[in-house]
Amino acid sequence: MSLRIATFNIENLIARFDFTGFRNQLRSDRVLKLFEIKTEIGYQQLEAARVVATTDDTRQLSALAIADTDADILCLQEVDNMESLQAFEYGYLFRMAGAGYRQKYIIEGNDSRGIDVAVLMREQTRGGERIELVDIKSHAALTYRDLSLYHSGLGPNLQPDSKIFKRDCLELDLRIGGRPLTLYVLHLKSMSNGRDGADGRESTRPVREAEAKAVRHIIENRFGVDQVSEANFLICGDMNDYQERVDVIGERRLGYRFEPVGGLSSALDILSSDGFAENVMLRRPVLDRWTLYHARGPEEQHLCQLDYIWLSPALARANPTVAPDIIRNGQPFRTPFPPGQEIERYPRVGWDRPKASDHCPVAISLHVP
Repeated sequence: MSLRIATFNIENLIARFDFTGFRNQLRSDRVLKLFEIKTEIGYQQLEAARVVATTDDTRQLSALAIADTDADILCLQEVDNMESLQAFEYGYLFRMAGAGYRQKYIIEGNDSRGIDVAVLMREQTRGGERIELVDIKSHAALTYRDLSLYHSGLGPNLQPDSKIFKRDCLELDLRIGGRPLTLYVLHLKSMSNGRDGADGRESTRPVREAEAKAVRHIIENRFGVDQVSEANFLICGDMNDYQERVDVIGERRLGYRFEPVGGLSSALDILSSDGFAENVMLRRPVLDRWTLYHARGPEEQHLCQLDYIWLSPALARANPTVAPDIIRNGQPFRTPFPPGQEIERYPRVGWDRPKASDHCPVAISLHVP
């Protein structure tokens, strides 16, 4: 019995307009900065027009990328609410993939922008096995005090009663053809730009470490520390961290070279240590594991894996040779691809935008024992 599951940070599937850029230049889109806009009402009208004009292409590309995962279960990050999810599934994904994702689940989490994690599921797998939801649980209310994870290194804005998860850890108990499977969907704390020259990844790492420790606690508490290795569970989502990267050196006119950098300390070490879970992306070649291109000019650019499907030890043993697929056809043309990885982009993909997302979907076909 085969189950195909995918994870995708769909990038701001939002049903609202954000007009804060009129007063905060950091929140203003770059195209509007080309024009002299004297009134807030004028700004709002132009911003709304910009969003509406660009969204259709973006969501067509997002739907194409999702359709190419061919997933039975789809884990999404950065979804506004159920209304936006239903509108996207009906108006875009249905046109690409047909009927199928009739089971939709989203619970409001802790993100200040209102972006949540969500799960879409077919009623049965491609092979005809029934997909059933037994239970769903949010862990958004967990605090540092609850799990004794508070320390001053988390930063001045966090207190013992602050919520651990910046979005949520959504837990779904499923049955796939009668076989139990537990799914954890995450979107960990972002690697915000560091202030005063600080490294954004390192300065936010303690928050992600606490989130990763909380995930381990939830899973170990659920199955028992001694039984974790026998349980069928998956941890999916945007982890906003990496244990390795590929440095991209050079520029478009002169060409690039790609240098892997491994052994990096990461909040994700908490999930990989002691064989707790396996990052099956490591079964792919080292230059071919990336799901995001990061660049701050020619002097700082790299490819890295931010999107993960972690397998429990039991699932890893049951699928010893299976590696995930990465859908990169929706990446913008500014993304440099290592030699041999060139793909055909979807129609209307631009240099920087439109694009399917800044992230690539990851999908894998698994045998559930």
